[in-house]
Amino acid sequence: MAWIRGRPLIADALLAVLLAVVSLIALVFQSRSEHLPAPGPLAAAFVLLINLPLAWRRAYPLGVNLAIGVAAAAYGATALPDLVTPVPLSGVVAFYSIAAWCGRRTSMIVGVFTAISVVVITVLPATDSDLLDFSFVVLLLGSAWVLGDSARVRRLHTAGLEARAVWLARERDFEATRAVTAERARIARELHDVVAHHVSMMVIQAEAGPVAAEHDMPEAVRAFDTIAGTGRQALVEMRRLLSVLRKETDGPEPSLVPQPGVAQLPGLVERVRQTGLAATLHVEGEPVPLSAGVELSAYRIVQEALTNAVKHAGKVPVRVHVRYDRQDLRIEVRDDGPAARARPTGGDDGAPHGGNGHGLIGMRERAHLFGGELTAGPDPEGGFTVRARLPLGSTG
Repeated sequence: MAWIRGRPLIADALLAVLLAVVSLIALVFQSRSEHLPAPGPLAAAFVLLINLPLAWRRAYPLGVNLAIGVAAAAYGATALPDLVTPVPLSGVVAFYSIAAWCGRRTSMIVGVFTAISVVVITVLPATDSDLLDFSFVVLLLGSAWVLGDSARVRRLHTAGLEARAVWLARERDFEATRAVTAERARIARELHDVVAHHVSMMVIQAEAGPVAAEHDMPEAVRAFDTIAGTGRQALVEMRRLLSVLRKETDGPEPSLVPQPGVAQLPGLVERVRQTGLAATLHVEGEPVPLSAGVELSAYRIVQEALTNAVKHAGKVPVRVHVRYDRQDLRIEVRDDGPAARARPTGGDDGAPHGGNGHGLIGMRERAHLFGGELTAGPDPEGGFTVRARLPLGSTG
């Protein structure tokens, strides 16, 4: 059936052949019942002319309706046996097609013309039609028109819904792309601040180097080692900045204040606790030095997850678990609030607040930037859980 529905011309051709066969069989049985000669080639040719145009009823509904009407009228003007019904079955289907595939104005004009023709034919003395025949024809054609018009309305409504669905899908993709671009631009600005901080530290160490070289050579050596290490880290963050930055973006002037990291998480959790949320922090494993970018991303991921909990979970327990593994930094933020809820978050400062609806996108971008991964969703045991993995040895 799906194969037939996908090929309307073939379906309509099969319908036309079926109606032609049924009409021929009915005509033969009627001739036998009335003890008349069997229909000859001329009658068969007329039956084909009345039915076969239905193969093009969707492409040319008005022309098909006219062709079938002319053929049926010509048949009625001959001395051939009458058709089984006052209106051929193909005529009913053609009238339905007019209402279904033409505009309402066109179908109504054709309907009025058809109604006038039926009235004229009924009252002509040459015909033996009576009120019963007239009522039957009106009911048959009227029902066909109503069904066809309803099919047209449903088809237009469905097409409108499909077009709206396509538009909404494109709009959703556009919004998602724009959100990703905005998050990457924001991350790039933060990484710019990290690089600026490294460079400022290098400048301070370099300025102090000559003084230390005059009075304390070992201290001078340590200063220059610090400059080299800071410079290497700045290059790593610069490469990461260039990889995430897609285009020039306008934004605030870069700050030389160091960005927050894992060490600032207790203060973040405390500020959340002051809002009335029962938040706790548990750090597991031996802390190891992390790059400034990983520190910042870990802090922001926890911040975004806590913002979600503040906005959507209510005053329920929230547990922040940070674990240092051999290769990765694992972060888990789980709340006991409703699992099935929207997750819009946002914000750049240290306290949770309202956002723009793209917090999860931002968290995933931060994790993917360092080769990590992030999942967020309802927990099988209830509540909502955000889990992130950041490689400790990531170099951008």
